[in-house]
Amino acid sequence: MTDFPMARLLLLSNSTNHGKGYLDHCMEEILDILDGRQRLAFVPFALLDREAYGAKAQERFRQVGIETRSLSLGNTAETLDWAEAFFVGGGNTFRLLKTLQEGDLLTEVRQRVSQGAVYMGASAGANIAAPTIRTTNDMPIVEPGSFDAIALVPFQINPHYVDPSPNTTHMGETRDQRLAEYLEENAAPVVGIPEGAWIRVNDRQALVGGTRPIRIFRRHETPEERHPGEDLSDLLEPSVST
Repeated sequence: MTDFPMARLLLLSNSTNHGKGYLDHCMEEILDILDGRQRLAFVPFALLDREAYGAKAQERFRQVGIETRSLSLGNTAETLDWAEAFFVGGGNTFRLLKTLQEGDLLTEVRQRVSQGAVYMGASAGANIAAPTIRTTNDMPIVEPGSFDAIALVPFQINPHYVDPSPNTTHMGETRDQRLAEYLEENAAPVVGIPEGAWIRVNDRQALVGGTRPIRIFRRHETPEERHPGEDLSDLLEPSVST
């Protein structure tokens, strides 16, 4: 059984809400969970142009007084030791995980989080906080060594979750159907996080945040919604993933 660390986490569905700028919808929450921490490592590996992605994050966090360094495979030890918090940006989850695996960074980040560093991730960055990336929405444009991720929480995450539309003429699987297929083969529950919502974890307490409810999928059970401000701490029990 995986030992899930006591941790401070902010798991965001998305980094940009429609009609707003980068991180505008969640910056207040970011500053609150940082709680005075000033040194942030940004992980840009989910996009191909890491330099531009890192510069974008550095400029946004500079606006709120947070010093940011972009993690690269050439400065990992120095940056990991320096950082008080991590923000893992969105993009392609398979590319992100493959790069972290190749740099032997999964264990390093997990250890730093267990020692008190704050972990924040949006979209793909939220996906890899789960035990695996099996519930990502992304295409496998590259092949990581395994689907195993950082496992900061015992449940799976599906960012950008969308309700099935009753009026659609689309004949492919809905998101709900795809997650039901996952649960035919896997026991860990899945939390669908719509855009504008997030999960905040403080050690053994988890809460729904943002403006929209999340949806919990469990094997052989009807999906359950929980609304902003409601508790999710029951999902932090290691038994939920077995």
